[in-house]
Amino acid sequence: MTPPDSGDADAETDPATGDDSGPDVRYAVILDYLAHGRAEDRNYDQSPLAYALGLRDFRLFELRLDEEAGLGIGDRVAVGPPGERAAVEELYEIEYDDLSNTANAELEYVVEEIVEDQERRFVDFYNDAQPITLRLHQLNLLPGIGKKLRNNILDERKRGPFESFEDLEERVSGLHHPKEVLVERIMEELRDDDLKYKAFVGRNEQ
Repeated sequence: MTPPDSGDADAETDPATGDDSGPDVRYAVILDYLAHGRAEDRNYDQSPLAYALGLRDFRLFELRLDEEAGLGIGDRVAVGPPGERAAVEELYEIEYDDLSNTANAELEYVVEEIVEDQERRFVDFYNDAQPITLRLHQLNLLPGIGKKLRNNILDERKRGPFESFEDLEERVSGLHHPKEVLVERIMEELRDDDLKYKAFVGRNEQ
């Protein structure tokens, strides 16, 4: 776990659109809410505990919450900067294996919602992806995208930027379900902390 108040919370400004033009408030989505903390903890009757996913860089958090916060699964909560954490008493960065069963079950649904809600941001991954090495491109990190499909994407984006997931599907031959491909990659990065290259998880986009 990363110690509380580490400053590593996920950068986000508008929790609905992903617009980064406003104040630097960082948000996370609650995946699981335990009103009295973990049952296996020695002091069971303690402040509420929640597991949450950052909206911008998909970091995973364990939060100790104010009892009066009135939060639940699916709610968004400000996790930084410290002065904005009205509902959060303590914040720890955790790994995938630290999640509760409920948080684990909710995770992929929440990732998919984030990708849908911030379509412009994730379509721009296809517009802006660059080479990592001489032989590896960021687009090749996505499941099912090999050399041929990567080149199809690169050739088509030279004709103009992609405007939506639907636009991607229509213009790039062989690229099916571009949104789901992104969700699958994000989930892979969340589950495997040892991946050499990460395009989404832990990348601060401030």
